[in-house]
Amino acid sequence: MQKRRISQYALINQGIDKHTLDQLRKNQNVTVLTIEKLCDILDCTPNDIFSFKK
Repeated sequence: MQKRRISQYALINQGIDKHTLDQLRKNQNVTVLTIEKLCDILDCTPNDIFSFKK
């Protein structure tokens, strides 16, 4: 978000719920639809947003 200069307020205005932002901050589960929306807003791929760790 910082690299693309997009604020949390901008995410909320573009359809990301406040509750969802809270889930992301706490590393909780989010839906694939949310990931898709974030990728569209941030112009990135899912690999840029998260990674899998054992």
